Amino acid sequence: MIVYGSEIAKDIKAEIAAKIDGYVKDGKRRPRLEVVLVGDDPASLSYVKGKSKASEVSGIDFKLHHLAADIDQKTLEDTIAAIDRDATVDGILLQLPLPKHLNEKAALAMISDAKDVDGLKLLNKGKLFIGESGPRPCTPKGVMAMLDHCQVTIEGARAVVIGRSQLVGLPLAKMLLDRNATVTVCHSKTRDLQKIAKEADILIVAIGRAKMIDRSFVKAGAVVIDVGVNRIDGHLCGDVDFEDVKDLASIITPVPKGVGPMTIASLMQNTLEAYEEKL
Repeated sequence: MIVYGSEIAKDIKAEIAAKIDGYVKDGKRRPRLEVVLVGDDPASLSYVKGKSKASEVSGIDFKLHHLAADIDQKTLEDTIAAIDRDATVDGILLQLPLPKHLNEKAALAMISDAKDVDGLKLLNKGKLFIGESGPRPCTPKGVMAMLDHCQVTIEGARAVVIGRSQLVGLPLAKMLLDRNATVTVCHSKTRDLQKIAKEADILIVAIGRAKMIDRSFVKAGAVVIDVGVNRIDGHLCGDVDFEDVKDLASIITPVPKGVGPMTIASLMQNTLEAYEEKL
């Protein structure tokens, strides 16, 4: 089964829009998401465009603060701090990566924990790892929603996550552990990667190497979730060799239209939840 996150995301956004319409009918304002983008990186511009469209469909007010690539650190931090002080703003997202001369951690620190809809602040990371409620990083949250949508049995399953980034691999491993999966996290230094991957009931790949995972890494009937986004000859592809693996896996996600739309849908959910916390 090929699972298109783009289709699941449509349903999530429709549910969000219905909820927000209910709040508006009760006389309340709409949730508000503001995004800070520095520079003109094509990938970042594309991602922001997707977030703007999703906000419109979901009934969330959206505003983009597009700053010059050569902006200094103080101006960036002052811009974020001013947005954060606005009580009508429920969620703030700093589009990453930033130009190399800017300090990402210092900029993120200007976003209050309650408005951290990307789940990147230290407190919110801590809440994830001690099992308290809070905004979860959008891509791992989207992956978990896909697994649930497909009614994948997570409890007791052998899950292998290839990639250990702060954005995807590590938080996703913790979320799987919280659902009682047996989780192995692999990375570039892992020995016998192929052997370990082939033991997985659920194989999630977020390593950033185009088509690295072929059928020799995949157990027959495994669930394969491809988080990778790579560009080859102007075309997007994942970290999994889709054509080689698709007839071996029981469930597989494509690139594009797989995990990416679920990441944005999760951002909409986090923004709604931040708004509801205020209410």
